[in-house]
Amino acid sequence: MATRREPRFKLSRHLGVNVCGHPKALKRVDTGKKTNRGNQKVSEYGQQLLEKQKIKAYYGIMERQFARYFESSKKSSEMTGVALLKALECRLDNLVYRIGFARSIRQARQLVTHGHILVNGAKVDIPSYGVRVSQVVSLKEKSRTNQVLLDNFQGLVSFNVPYIEKNKDQFSGKLIREPQRSELPIEVNEILAVELYSK
Repeated sequence: MATRREPRFKLSRHLGVNVCGHPKALKRVDTGKKTNRGNQKVSEYGQQLLEKQKIKAYYGIMERQFARYFESSKKSSEMTGVALLKALECRLDNLVYRIGFARSIRQARQLVTHGHILVNGAKVDIPSYGVRVSQVVSLKEKSRTNQVLLDNFQGLVSFNVPYIEKNKDQFSGKLIREPQRSELPIEVNEILAVELYSK
């Protein structure tokens, strides 16, 4: 399974947004320069490419995965870009990250593939699994004694989004409804990314 392995902080500085969620990811970025391009004028294609790269980085996906999600989203009754982001947001690895079991999308994917995560009580080890509304994502019983995971979840310092209901006692999080575009904790112009793929 292909994974993104580039340095997280460097990637965040290149894109001009904190795609890894670490508080120090953009520490060395000049606030007057959102990307490493400085004052250089970016072409329309360059802007579209940058937004696509942001989406891929936020959700830790590769080009082929992005293309599959894009093709699927075109069939939606919603705007393609919104449907794309919603589908990515409801990936199991992303929800594991949002709920707070992991401190990064990479760590979340690792938890899923190593069998630490349950969906409605059944083990699911596929990071791209699409979690549906009302499904409960929880930490396997044996994994609840892992101090790192315990600290991650009990601290609950990751995200507080209205479409996820967290249960601290049950070590779980429930997708209570579909996320709205305005609620997604990402900084990206998905319309530009769609324009790039629509050419």
